[in-house]
Amino acid sequence: MTVSCIRAVKSISRSYLTGPGLLTVVLLLQSCASAEFRTTPVVQSLPETVAVSSISRESGDEVLKVMTLNIAHGRGEGFHQLLQRGVTTESNLDAIAILLKQQHLDIAALQEADGPSYWSGKIDHVEYLAEQGGFAQYVSANHVNGFGLFYGTAFVSNLEMEHAEAITFEPELSMVPKGFVVATVTWPGEPCIELDVVSVHLDFFSEAIRRRQVTALVNVLRARNRPMVIMGDFNTRWDKENSALHLIVKELGLHPYKPGQSGLETFARFGHRLDWILISPGFEFHSYNVINDNVSDHRAVVAELALNREVHAGRPSESCVARRGQ
Repeated sequence: MTVSCIRAVKSISRSYLTGPGLLTVVLLLQSCASAEFRTTPVVQSLPETVAVSSISRESGDEVLKVMTLNIAHGRGEGFHQLLQRGVTTESNLDAIAILLKQQHLDIAALQEADGPSYWSGKIDHVEYLAEQGGFAQYVSANHVNGFGLFYGTAFVSNLEMEHAEAITFEPELSMVPKGFVVATVTWPGEPCIELDVVSVHLDFFSEAIRRRQVTALVNVLRARNRPMVIMGDFNTRWDKENSALHLIVKELGLHPYKPGQSGLETFARFGHRLDWILISPGFEFHSYNVINDNVSDHRAVVAELALNREVHAGRPSESCVARRGQ
């Protein structure tokens, strides 16, 4: 914790011990407790007795089912997780787990996903959702890490995840630390088709900051050099001029699902579409739905993706080439 952070927290704490002042202290603690900028998180596998894959595939099934959801630290639609009891948080997580299980997903990207933090029940939300949702693996990236706060972006998955990286955007890019986690998965039934999946959370204050964060994300993903599916809370809209959303689509050659269509709003409080799934040209949207379930102040987005075989033809992954040579 920097000297400036310590002084700021002490100053506010002396004057305001409850209400808005208390939340201001928490906000400062988040900004002070940022994590390392680039780490390699461990992909956790659950025992077979816990992990129950809900995916039932028939021969020739080529659909990959994904979800993105900002789980709001397990507060549901409440004002702030600090102001609710741990039992309420656990009940909210149970509702999210039911939603995850009902959707029969291959992989879900989560944002505002907590480790055992003092303000949200002191339990690992990602591990809990993986267990209760019957997933085989999970991985967490704590963009805030310290002083009793642990949270960030994450995945729960029924696909094997490899080559995971966690990136926390540099502090000058956001008052509250944000970032993304990326991992490589293999398309079900297609061992020669690898893709990077990304769970990202961008700044909610400033479009200029979001654009700078997108530039950092683009640099990492270009170096990984795989087709990709980027999911998350972008905190911006398609109809916003020069938005970070337009920038990431342009720089990485991605496409969203019907960006101008109404009825796909994900942040009900303001009626905005802030949560997106963006895909490389090697994939197509087979279906796309916003789930109107109040497990969070954000709505979940669920998409079924299909392969564009013309794009993937003649482009096997390096690992697949290596396996063929064995």
